Amino acid sequence: MSGGARLLLHACCAPCSLEPVRHLREEGLEPVICWTNANIQPLSERERRLHELEGWCASEGIELIRAHEDDLAWERGVAPIGARDRERRCRACYGLRLAEACRVAAERGFTHVGTTLAVSPYQLFDTCNEVLERLAPAHGLTPLIRDWRPWYAEATLRSRELGMYRQHYCGCRFSAAEAALDRARLREERRAAKR
Repeated sequence: MSGGARLLLHACCAPCSLEPVRHLREEGLEPVICWTNANIQPLSERERRLHELEGWCASEGIELIRAHEDDLAWERGVAPIGARDRERRCRACYGLRLAEACRVAAERGFTHVGTTLAVSPYQLFDTCNEVLERLAPAHGLTPLIRDWRPWYAEATLRSRELGMYRQHYCGCRFSAAEAALDRARLREERRAAKR
């Protein structure tokens, strides 16, 4: 990226922002964080994640933009897909959030847009990037695509060392149920292995 690049980085939470921001700063970039996550439910969970991100951004001297969150659009456009088709549901959800991040980036004169969703191995990496690669140029932006998944374990360790709140699901009520089922399955597998 050129020296005049200005990057707006959509963030889903503080723990997932650690490694992307570290790597971007090593590249000489100073990202501005954008929060827009209408998917996160319940509202108390959304507020908890935002509070953690605000505190971390303040401690790191990172500007944080709190963008619009259209809960009704999420309920109309994403929720009806439900648990039937995760890829389709997540694509719609990424689209809603990243479209808002792109709108904010274009409105405020940024040149590039990216997302911290690319750090979690639980996200649909290719789907997320396809959405970003489609939306960014439509807003006159360059998508910043990075695979930060190899540093997920390091981000997890660093977030624990910093005492950050760590969530156990992506954000929506469907992912919460899927994560709970996965945890139950893993517990049962561990019990079966001990028998």
